[in-house]
Amino acid sequence: MKKILFVASEGLPFVKTGGLADVIGSLPQALHREGFHTSVVMPLYLKTAKTMHASLTKVKTYPVKVGIFDTIATVYLKTIDEIDYYLIEHATYFEREGYYGYPDDGERFSFFQHAVMRMIEEKVIEPDVLHSHDWHTGLIPLLVKTLYKTRIKTPLTLFTIHNLYFQGCFPYSMLESCVGLPNSYYFDGSLRFKDGISFMKAGIVYADLVTTVSETYASEILTPEFGESMEEILKLRQYDLFGIVNGIDVKDWNPASDKYLAVPYSTQNISKGKQTNKLAIQQELGLRQDPNVMLVAMVSRLTDQKGIWLLLQSMNQIMGWDIQLIVLGTGDQHVEGQLKSIEYRFPHRAVFYCGYNESLAHKIYAGADVLLMPSLFEPCGISQLIAMHYGTLPLVRETGGLKDTVEPYNEHTKKGTGFTFGPFSVEDFKHVLWMAYEVYTFRHDDFKTMIKQAMHKDVSWDKSAKAYAKIINKRLK
Repeated sequence: MKKILFVASEGLPFVKTGGLADVIGSLPQALHREGFHTSVVMPLYLKTAKTMHASLTKVKTYPVKVGIFDTIATVYLKTIDEIDYYLIEHATYFEREGYYGYPDDGERFSFFQHAVMRMIEEKVIEPDVLHSHDWHTGLIPLLVKTLYKTRIKTPLTLFTIHNLYFQGCFPYSMLESCVGLPNSYYFDGSLRFKDGISFMKAGIVYADLVTTVSETYASEILTPEFGESMEEILKLRQYDLFGIVNGIDVKDWNPASDKYLAVPYSTQNISKGKQTNKLAIQQELGLRQDPNVMLVAMVSRLTDQKGIWLLLQSMNQIMGWDIQLIVLGTGDQHVEGQLKSIEYRFPHRAVFYCGYNESLAHKIYAGADVLLMPSLFEPCGISQLIAMHYGTLPLVRETGGLKDTVEPYNEHTKKGTGFTFGPFSVEDFKHVLWMAYEVYTFRHDDFKTMIKQAMHKDVSWDKSAKAYAKIINKRLK
């Protein structure tokens, strides 16, 4: 049985700040079902140390050389559902209140990656495949092919780009001080990016295979509009670049067994289940209880990327329609202020919950009619997958994974799993939201047909795992 070691900066069930954690929490299990022995390694953060340390098994302590620094790493193990999770302890680097955004992030994650390579050298695990994720682990393919080339059995390296926007850029002096490589890797252009080095570039250039989280995003990042100044680098690897769309954990996200819902439901009792959950969320959030009003929701980080300004600039017009609005999220303070004012301007019709609440998110996905995702760019997106699984129709911009996963409504064939628009503009956003409102209000049979089609869509990890297995097995032969 071939062994895959996932190397990531976060992952469920330990730590989550974004969609990467969901992938690390689900894809290893899906690949395990495809016949691989899958394991995960990540840092041991303060939250995990506080809540789970007693349940961890100490595996090994060993020295780690991080460029010019000598330090120590300790590896712990916890096995959950047949997946081995290795947690690398270093209190100074990782036992902090936050996870990212520190001045020494380059040093912290250089240590982590060296500690992973030393773990392999110490034969704690000898993987056939090293699957690293985003800039925090972008050095892994580089280290395999340089410093550790003669020290370990060389694995196949696979690097996944979850969001190209975050590139792990640091001064080139870190090559010697933290990475342990000569500055020639900067001067010959191998790792040079702008005025320094990029961990993301290292992963792209040195990995055997590069994947990203949807087919459309894999094409988009080859263009200046989405390439974040790395499009020419990516073009050099385009024959080793694959887009594989994410899935969701359909055990955790299942309206038929969701413990947070007012009533569970499935494709056998959609109308009754959706209506009951809609009335429940309206009551909980102080909205007017009305099963017939179109309930629109947004569960998102409140940033420019997520297209929140398209909604804010449309509010005066769309709140003239018979709709209700729920926004759950946190982000830009100015955006939060704007949303709070909307709540005051439209009492019992608009609600803003600042922050993230797991149970409330589940209730919103079940009770809403339409979920907004008007993103400027979206490598994959998870919310639209959850929404469809819960019979809530996503309204999305045609970009990245949103384009790949949401089939637009066709008024002639009655097919579709949501509503889509192309140009990133207020007018196009309002136009498609009006279309959704019109279908909901005047062609409700079409709307109900779309709900059934959305709930029947396979949004699990199974298809994606098969795609990963295919490209891995092809290279391992």
